[in-house]
Amino acid sequence: MLESEDNRSPRVRILEAAAVLLREGGREAVSTRSVSAAAGVQPQTIYRQYGDKARLLDAVVTEGFRVYIESKAAHPRTEDPVEDLRAGWDLHVAFGCENPALYVLMYGEPDAGRGLRSADQAADILRGLVGAVARAGRLRIDVEKAAAMIQAASVGVVLTILAQGPFGVSGLSEAVREAMIEAVATEPVNRAAANASAPAAEHAIALRATLGDVEKNLTPGETLLLEELLRKIAAQH
Repeated sequence: MLESEDNRSPRVRILEAAAVLLREGGREAVSTRSVSAAAGVQPQTIYRQYGDKARLLDAVVTEGFRVYIESKAAHPRTEDPVEDLRAGWDLHVAFGCENPALYVLMYGEPDAGRGLRSADQAADILRGLVGAVARAGRLRIDVEKAAAMIQAASVGVVLTILAQGPFGVSGLSEAVREAMIEAVATEPVNRAAANASAPAAEHAIALRATLGDVEKNLTPGETLLLEELLRKIAAQH
């Protein structure tokens, strides 16, 4: 079989063909024969470019993360960091529901080692959204813990929706989202009143989120001491 005349490189054609097959037919649809036919290449070209099916799926996952990260990074921020956190949750759930087979590879197989760097980048975006809530003085708990809770809950929601299909609980994502928001964030209040009455723990969490802005003026020892004091105050929430 002659390779198809296409201006795209064989590597790109193979990757795009595998992504389409995964989206339309699930993981089982991605075989050497089906990918080579869809990409217009000989089967041995797949092995030259990717080595085997597992590495090809690794590449598909990495590309999936790239698209997902770009969509989240491009989403405009508002003046309310908690609303931005809600929007980030909704984008995550929508991506998973629109790309079920890809999502399961991205988040449902943590031991597969696929797209780890890209997964870290996606997690960094979430930490950034949570950090903005902290800097606004509206985060109840530590940034890392809040981000981990939201990540676990959002992934669990998507996998549950995918498993239950049309017979699942209506409004599940929204209900869990609001429960998580209530657990980690406070309602917006008048800033002057907040400065006078907000719990010390919330102030400590906010200060910890901005510590990088001031630590350049501190000695290493002062930074460690301040970090330890803020952590203890935040833990009293």
